[in-house]
Amino acid sequence: MMYIDNLLFAILLVIGIGYFSKNVKKLVRNINLGRDVNRSDNSSERWKNMAMIALGQSKMVKRPIAGFLHIIVYLGFIIINIEVLEIIIDGLFGSHRIFSKFLGSFYGVLIGSFEVLAILVLVAVIVFWIRRNVIKLKRFMNSEMKAWPKNDANYILYFEMVLMSLFLIMNATDVHFQDMNSGNIISQHVASWFNGFNESQLHLIERTAWWLHIVGILVFLNYLYFSKHLHILLAFPNTYFADLNPKGQFDNLESVTKEVKLMMDPNADPFAAQPVDENAVPSKFGASDVQDLNWVQLLNAYTCTECGRCTSSCPANQTGKKLSPRKIMMDTRDRLEEVGKNIDANKGVFVPDNKSLLNDYITTEELWACTSCNACVEECPVNISPLSIIMDMRRYLVMEQSAAPQSLNAMMTNIENNGAPWQYNQMDRLNWKDEN
Repeated sequence: MMYIDNLLFAILLVIGIGYFSKNVKKLVRNINLGRDVNRSDNSSERWKNMAMIALGQSKMVKRPIAGFLHIIVYLGFIIINIEVLEIIIDGLFGSHRIFSKFLGSFYGVLIGSFEVLAILVLVAVIVFWIRRNVIKLKRFMNSEMKAWPKNDANYILYFEMVLMSLFLIMNATDVHFQDMNSGNIISQHVASWFNGFNESQLHLIERTAWWLHIVGILVFLNYLYFSKHLHILLAFPNTYFADLNPKGQFDNLESVTKEVKLMMDPNADPFAAQPVDENAVPSKFGASDVQDLNWVQLLNAYTCTECGRCTSSCPANQTGKKLSPRKIMMDTRDRLEEVGKNIDANKGVFVPDNKSLLNDYITTEELWACTSCNACVEECPVNISPLSIIMDMRRYLVMEQSAAPQSLNAMMTNIENNGAPWQYNQMDRLNWKDEN
């Protein structure tokens, strides 16, 4: 019977990790659909960002209540899941609390800290659930946070409640562990709920909780790919590869820069044949679909936590405009997933589907509502930049479709004709000096 349990556990483990690996490969493939961009510079600062922001949660605590609760859940997730290693060893080899034989009294300290964290995580998760479903904080109630996004957030909270409860029940009904009287800081009180049960019944409850706990962890692991909680894994590479340039500094198209330099050079012959650099001339200016964005922007989309800090700080959104930076990221991820499914369905080749990120997901009204103030970039707890996507899509509208708003077209026409944004003759440019 023991061998059957071990074999069943091994099969379950292989299926769970195998399916997760399959989805990770799909995730990497989808991210690599983006254009190449070099983010290998200044590795020391990048490591520092990852340590401070992803690991240290430095930007989360800017909103103290949510930040503190998130740190508790984050620590619980990291530390308590060390116990999963023991479960895996026990499940594969038929041992029971294998670490207790090697760690001695420290094992009690370890499990005791796990139990305290489990209770703290339960409290934090309940508070998060109340904030979303009872208090209904405004940033969780935007139009994009309906149906699946709203349910997804709650599913994660329920997952965490159940996993923490199963961990405590597993410890409380483990007669051997309770007899050790070391590390059962919380579970000894939970054990009193089962005083009417005999030892065989307690063993059955403990084994049931043990199996449900590990199955729940494997289900949760594979649920991540379909959930906003993918940021648990992607926050680290996302903060490492984030743009280190000062906020507000935009990248220049090399082909356009060369053209402007040619125009400004008095010795240049505009009619002379110029050497063709295929790498310097993009096939499309800006972005109309996810394949036109760079891979870091696509990584951003998958990393989005949907916390809404960006949208709640966006001045355009605050004044009633249609723009929501969170929706920009969610739409990009949804379109990228659609493109990925198209590739899967057509044996590794994308077949045009007459859809695009622009218009089918994100409207021009949203794009032009942006003030490019960088508030969304500043607020994001994992260094996502919705603004970079907005600006690339604006670039496409202006340079490929000449579809800028009338006020912007008038300004650009004035610059072209008058050398200034205002509509007056170039001969009058210095008249201001005579007014004094």
